[in-house]
Amino acid sequence: MATPTEDAVVVGVGGSEEDLQVVRTATREAAAHGRPLHLLHAFNWAAFLEEPSVSGPRAAAEDLLERAERVAAEVDPTVPVRADLVEGAPVEALLRAADSAYLVAVGDGGIATCPTCVPSDAPAVQVAARAGCPVLVGRAEPAPQGPVLVGVDGSEAADAALGYAFDCADHRGARLLAIRVVEPGRPDGTDDLLAGAVARYAAQHPTVAAECHTLHGDPGDLLVEQSRSAQLAIIAARGEDPLRGMLGPVSQTLLYHSPAPVIVVRGLAPEGAAG
Repeated sequence: MATPTEDAVVVGVGGSEEDLQVVRTATREAAAHGRPLHLLHAFNWAAFLEEPSVSGPRAAAEDLLERAERVAAEVDPTVPVRADLVEGAPVEALLRAADSAYLVAVGDGGIATCPTCVPSDAPAVQVAARAGCPVLVGRAEPAPQGPVLVGVDGSEAADAALGYAFDCADHRGARLLAIRVVEPGRPDGTDDLLAGAVARYAAQHPTVAAECHTLHGDPGDLLVEQSRSAQLAIIAARGEDPLRGMLGPVSQTLLYHSPAPVIVVRGLAPEGAAG
């Protein structure tokens, strides 16, 4: 029997305005990819059982989900929406949902607006590091209508991210910008691999206008700078050593500091990523 989150875009719903912006972003992603939307709010029953009555907090949680449903309907009324209250911690609830989800979306908790913050225990970081599917980390402010940005380093994980990025750009009607960054002191190598990978996925997505560039410097810093004009930034969870449960330094830098929404790609094979 299919689980409630089967192939859905799952979004964690909290009580902040930022979370409602993430609902908007997740709804657009669900609409673009033809997926249902699953709104999920984790409710800590154990904590509220100590209160005189649980009816108040329960009603507030239900009102929150109803508000999120209205927000999703305003963005795209054609997207099927399911809303659920689940018991337990938010991170664990989203990780369980990720086992059968197409994509999990969560707010960044404000870390993108704090240049000195590196909170490894933040829910967005934990979900992005541990989920078994791609994870969208939303921002409080809407992104500009720029390109879909993807970082490419020649690894199999980055190739999967490139295919996923082409798919996103195709569904969004956006152009794609693939960036390879060569760090100081490392051999420049050749652009043939980058150009070849872009050309291979471009053949599968002929309507996507794509360009690729090689830059020199710190990969995280340069990708964050490029993301300032992007509508979405996409990166593999980890490049040459894609271990589950880990984030590489570049994906962490984008997660913490990119002003654009970030999708951390994991759980996909390179050729299976496109489409």
